[in-house]
Amino acid sequence: MNRQEAMKCFKEFPIYGITAEAMSNGRDNMTVVKAMLEAGIKFIQYREKEKTGLARYEECLKLKKLTAEYGAAFIIDDFVDLAIAVDADGVHIGQDDLPVPAVRKLLGPDKIIGLSTHSPEQLEKANEIADLIDYIGCGPVYATNTKKTAVPVGLEYVKYATEHAKMPFVAIGGIKEHNIHEVYNAGATTIAVVSDITSADDIVDKISKLAKK
Repeated sequence: MNRQEAMKCFKEFPIYGITAEAMSNGRDNMTVVKAMLEAGIKFIQYREKEKTGLARYEECLKLKKLTAEYGAAFIIDDFVDLAIAVDADGVHIGQDDLPVPAVRKLLGPDKIIGLSTHSPEQLEKANEIADLIDYIGCGPVYATNTKKTAVPVGLEYVKYATEHAKMPFVAIGGIKEHNIHEVYNAGATTIAVVSDITSADDIVDKISKLAKK
């Protein structure tokens, strides 16, 4: 799918899916992602830093095919080369990864780029190159086991992004069923939930509950 279609997927459903096989109760990513797609999630980020390059490549080829069957966007966290190799719909990068202009040059004009931000200063820098970025991540909202050293930015940053971001944003970090309503109330319309989904006994039912604003 093209960049415009991928961003339509970003906005179509309120929950943004991220893989975390180590937190999936022994299930593989194919099983978990299929359940996410069955539940209505239209935007999947592949985030597996501990696997070998070959394992990531082989898994992403399968996940790209699976997401395409459901009309969902498939993006890869950090690994721009992997995204190009499997023809993913885009990438999500952090503040310490390749700079956005370099990533845009590598990907070309028709793939999406998401950028993590953790402060108003980083958001304003993203605004300055809004033509190169499709969306930003804002977080971690709360403390999270997926990034234990990250300092929570709280709901105030979500509110700041709601008022100041020039592009769509996804709130992320420590968000679960018991606190997601606070994130919605702060202005987020797209919310990433990781372990609460991947570790759920019934993923489809969990996503249904999370998507209710």
